[in-house]
Amino acid sequence: MRKFDTKVQHLKYKVLREVARLAWNDKLLDEVMNIPKMIVPGDTPTLRCCVYKERAIVEERIKLAMGGDKSNPNVIEVLDIACDECPVGGYVVTDSCRGCLAHRCEEVCPRNAITYDDNHVAHIDKTKCINCGKCANACQYSAIVNRVRPCERACKIKAISPTRETHAASIDNSKCIACGACVYQCPFGAIMDKSFILDAIDAIKKSKNNTEYKVFAVVAPSISSQFTYAKLGQVIAGLKELGFYTVVEAALGADMVADAESRELVEKGFLTSSCCPGFVSYIEKAFPAMLPYVSHNLSPMAAISKYIKEHESPCKVVFIGPCTAKKAEVQKEGVREYVDVALTFEELQALFDSRDIDITALQEDVLDNASYFGRIFARSGGLSDAVAQGIKEHGDTDFELKAVPCDGIEACRVALLKKSKNLLDGNFIEGMACTGGCIGGAGCLTHGEKNKAEVDKYGREAYEKSITDAIALLK
Repeated sequence: MRKFDTKVQHLKYKVLREVARLAWNDKLLDEVMNIPKMIVPGDTPTLRCCVYKERAIVEERIKLAMGGDKSNPNVIEVLDIACDECPVGGYVVTDSCRGCLAHRCEEVCPRNAITYDDNHVAHIDKTKCINCGKCANACQYSAIVNRVRPCERACKIKAISPTRETHAASIDNSKCIACGACVYQCPFGAIMDKSFILDAIDAIKKSKNNTEYKVFAVVAPSISSQFTYAKLGQVIAGLKELGFYTVVEAALGADMVADAESRELVEKGFLTSSCCPGFVSYIEKAFPAMLPYVSHNLSPMAAISKYIKEHESPCKVVFIGPCTAKKAEVQKEGVREYVDVALTFEELQALFDSRDIDITALQEDVLDNASYFGRIFARSGGLSDAVAQGIKEHGDTDFELKAVPCDGIEACRVALLKKSKNLLDGNFIEGMACTGGCIGGAGCLTHGEKNKAEVDKYGREAYEKSITDAIALLK
């Protein structure tokens, strides 16, 4: 029964599961250092130089599972001890070099970084190379290639670079938007998102079976594409088995946002979405002049959590979704008072197994309190469709929506650049930092095109067929 895309995810999950298991049983402080020996037994083959280094890396993973470095405001951290296997990268000459006479690579190099051996084979002096790529473009044999580390390739905003001292990856917090692309792409699991799984467990335990206060689980609509080995209704039942009072769809918050955002767009004439925290963070850090155009609405997560806090207090809200950037969002003023903890689907799987809950054996429960349009927020283009529906339901027939759905942070950058130069043919930018939208989030159990189909199917199953009908549930 495969639950994860990669073995790196599985290793991360095992650490989270054991940390959670000890926390449930109030044995964490006494037994936490035994976890490395459990996960990396002495007779187990290791990817590293020795079992001791493997265990040392697990110890670092445990720290992140327990909240990570409190002095670092970023929710994404690098495990330096695990980040030692990737070459520094840059342009290199491969064995395809034919030792030609033209030497075009040498001619175009602005720093005289290319020399030749006795066989006329090119070599690049890394102390001079500035990685401009002119030599690679000039080579007629494509013998010069740019070998980029997976984390650097994944980070489209160039927030990751190797340190000079150890060559380990280093994250520039002034650029990082906490999207987690590097987390998912690192083949050694050397970059991880901090976990607040202990805060969720603490909230559930202290609620004393929801008698002291209620603990709500707010689940992202992309949950429909996850936990493929079970039925969605069984996942909902599993959440209640964990101790949550009830489960609410963030998609209902998406309906609230679509209703409000469509009104705001008609009023202002141009808008960028505020649903994706990675996209909003990117605007704050890279396009601050565009901030006045960002929708003033809360994200769906925050919107529905605000409603819960206002109508169900005393209570606590735990958001569960595919997004590592949500962990950063819940720390922001204007959000942290509504959402107590943000977890990923990876962490939810660890929670289930830490309590030995086999969700496939549970009776299906029901999750039905949002419209089709709220549920399709999970994939790229869904928000634009929902805003169009909101405009239609409001009767604003004179307003022509020209949506620009941006699938991934690179597309977001292009749209923002065009708008900043008054070249954008559109009046609404839907920004999604992850490719595919939320279904491509780093905290997903599975990634792929099939997830989009599952989200659309889930949307069509909604009992409420309009945004207006869904919001009426809140009155």
